[in-house]
Amino acid sequence: MKKIILSAFVLLPFLMNAQESLIQNVYARDYVTLNGSWNYIIDPFDMGYYDYRLQENPNGFFKNRKAQSKTDLVEYNFDTSPLMVIPSDWNTKNKQLFFYEGSVWFKKDFDYTKKPGKKTFVYFGAANYDTKVYLNGEKVGEHIGGFTPFNFDISEKVKNGSNFIVVRVNNERHPEGVPTINADWWNYGGITREVMIVDVPDVFISDYLVQLEKGKYDHIVGNIQLNQAKAGEVIEIMIPELKVREIFVTDEKGFAQISIHAKPELWGPENPKLYEVVLSREAEEIKDQIGFRQIETRGKEILLNGEKTFFRGICIHEEAPFRQGRAWSPDDAKVLLGWAKELGCNFVRLAHYPHNEHMIREAEKLGIMVWSEIPVYWTIHWDNPNTYANAQQQLDEMISRDKNRCAITVWSIANETPHSDSRDVFLGKLAKYARDKDNTRLISMAMEVSGEAKDVSKVQDNMNTFVDIISFNSYLGWYGGKIEDMKTRKWNIPYDKPFFVSEFGAGALQGKHSSETEIWTEEYQAQLYKETLAMFDKVEGFAGTSPWILVDFYSPRRQLNGIQDFFNRKGLISNNGVKKQAFFELQDFYKNKADEYK
Repeated sequence: MKKIILSAFVLLPFLMNAQESLIQNVYARDYVTLNGSWNYIIDPFDMGYYDYRLQENPNGFFKNRKAQSKTDLVEYNFDTSPLMVIPSDWNTKNKQLFFYEGSVWFKKDFDYTKKPGKKTFVYFGAANYDTKVYLNGEKVGEHIGGFTPFNFDISEKVKNGSNFIVVRVNNERHPEGVPTINADWWNYGGITREVMIVDVPDVFISDYLVQLEKGKYDHIVGNIQLNQAKAGEVIEIMIPELKVREIFVTDEKGFAQISIHAKPELWGPENPKLYEVVLSREAEEIKDQIGFRQIETRGKEILLNGEKTFFRGICIHEEAPFRQGRAWSPDDAKVLLGWAKELGCNFVRLAHYPHNEHMIREAEKLGIMVWSEIPVYWTIHWDNPNTYANAQQQLDEMISRDKNRCAITVWSIANETPHSDSRDVFLGKLAKYARDKDNTRLISMAMEVSGEAKDVSKVQDNMNTFVDIISFNSYLGWYGGKIEDMKTRKWNIPYDKPFFVSEFGAGALQGKHSSETEIWTEEYQAQLYKETLAMFDKVEGFAGTSPWILVDFYSPRRQLNGIQDFFNRKGLISNNGVKKQAFFELQDFYKNKADEYK
């Protein structure tokens, strides 16, 4: 069975190119949601997908068969199977599935009225990890990757009246996957973000980019792409507040360049200014909220809109506040980012994968800059071309969805990866791909401290030539060394670039108190924060930090009974929403930094 399952990854480049280009700004389109109750069937042996010879079964569960008589053998029934609310993860919705890794089938009935002159898509915000989608018993597409959106054209398969959609989601980990089998977060399975039926014109604006030209403050540039190679299509762009109304015409590829002379008010943490931007053609109108800003580096400084800035950050997992499970909603985003704002953050590192679109848009409204990352994490299969294709596809989908979101200032390509020639080639290609696709943001990755002597720590990585910020994770005082070592610790970071401490921290069980020398206590965690921040603040080029992490989160690696209980306890806030002492230690540091950079 294992060989059959892994064969999907042999065909990975084909599978990932099977879907249509991602629809930009799906929430501005004509859509209906399929969120709500779905029937589900747990399928640990994949009997709904394979026959007993382990061949793909043409009459699998996706057919949604019904017994037509008392002698008709059908060994499943979606209509009598239990219900699960979607979006969600199955791990926290069904206790039997807490540790489950395998296949689950989901089915939803819906009514639809076909609209003349329209194309119809089914859009998924994300599903983890290997997703196969069927409409009315016919396959419409499949997608690999657990944290990026995908859509399929169902115009020829959707019917007037009653329809059903069946989705097989498999979250088994694979050595050649992205992420690979080894990680430090929960492998939530399921349809974890919103599902929508989207109607667009037969010829429609499938993609667009609107931003300030790099290095300029009075020139808005970008492009527009139709879904068809159709020349002569007239597209109007309006930015009413700037009194902009411009006409652009597509070329033979259905593509148009944007060039607008205007001087917008700049977006930033103190003034998160967003403009309504309207794109229209014939009966189609798309509205977006877009901010304009510049982000760059100069020597050891990070400049936002030409001014030196300090990234006052925190890491966040896409885990729901107050309850466990995948976060996905605007309300989840408001709570998590509200805590970050209360902490004094102007920056968040969304680890270790692209978060849902609501998170990015809410950060933009709050004036919080964002580090967005793909899950190239720890020991990836660097020499496997399909693994690279998977990583690049996820990078492409991340940038494609969020390229108009000015809050994103950093694209990150990896976290804590071991050094090797093949790793350098792999990550170098990803960095180049990201920069070719978007040269207006900073490129980085979370490196590791490469050498520890008694009094000196060193950061040295061949990827230094590909990144704009030297970012690294440091756990001195937790994974080696003592807190008192920080008072005399020196740092060797031999690059004329700003450095950013992408992680540091210590575990603490909220409510456990003792002296600051006892681990797992709030006092120890707070003292580690105090000394770590003081240590790095003395090092030239210190441009920001995002300690690990905002909230305690589920991790199967963290098993210590009575302390961890399958939670990573490095959060500044407990999984129940209670702030620990270290929260206020970091809050005070950020208040001083904000005053320093006024």
